[in-house]
Amino acid sequence: MIRMPGESFQGTASPLTPAEEALRVELIIHVQTLGSEIGERNLAHYPQLLSAAQYIEDQLSQAGWKVRWDEYQLQAKSCYNLEVELTGASPQIVLIGAHYDSVFGSPGANDNGSGVAALLALAERFAGSQNRKTLRFVAFVNEEPHYFQTSQMGSYVYAERCRKRGDQIEAMISLETIGYYSSQPGSQHYPLPGLNLIYPGTGNFIGFVGNVGSRALLREVIREFRRHAQIPSEGGALPAAVPGVGWSDQWSFWEHGYPGIMVTDTAPFRYPYYHSASDTPDKLDYESMTRVVAGLERAIRHLANP
Repeated sequence: MIRMPGESFQGTASPLTPAEEALRVELIIHVQTLGSEIGERNLAHYPQLLSAAQYIEDQLSQAGWKVRWDEYQLQAKSCYNLEVELTGASPQIVLIGAHYDSVFGSPGANDNGSGVAALLALAERFAGSQNRKTLRFVAFVNEEPHYFQTSQMGSYVYAERCRKRGDQIEAMISLETIGYYSSQPGSQHYPLPGLNLIYPGTGNFIGFVGNVGSRALLREVIREFRRHAQIPSEGGALPAAVPGVGWSDQWSFWEHGYPGIMVTDTAPFRYPYYHSASDTPDKLDYESMTRVVAGLERAIRHLANP
């Protein structure tokens, strides 16, 4: 559950390739749009929440996807999860998700503009591809409090509908705050005493987190990620009761019997601007984000084409 396959990247990374430079520009544009031009987006700022959803649809449509708006009602308002799907040779589904709302009082550049930026970039790169398994990309609404880990959470509503339909989701990857990294010793903290004896004290890595039941998926993803990505990575399949382990949309899928993991910079244990008005686009490390997304692309291709 703690020891992960492969080796975390060490040393000096190569310069970004031209393709990665283009990816970096895309990520910057998406985060700037969500975290600055649109800004705070939640039910208290409902027009902005709809603007974010529309931006996501526009970007996916431009990439060639047909977007499905999955609606439910909350506080007498229509809320939407946005879904695109590429049918594979088999009905087993690999689902990549990220929530697009921000917490009350925050523009949400890292939380979770960074995750949505990665979702859009990955969806663009998989558009029109042929895969053995079905690929699905979903932008979730209402992940943040007051709906967090309740049946009103967008991903909970979505996962419940998937279970009722009998969708065969074999892997769910939640992209959650992937934009902040620090090379300062002591910049990384942990929710429980003792974890600092296992994991690094420097917050320069991307984290892969799952519950115990999702450990096989977690190990498969991090193994493939480490084969290609030039950024340090750490992973753990830990009991869901450990603070932070279930703090994103993968929790909703666990609740409905699906395996799921979170990819994260561990924001509440590293990011000084977490859930604050200072969570703005200028705080993020876009080169490291690029390396994460490039590595995830390779890992997702592996999952979809075993």
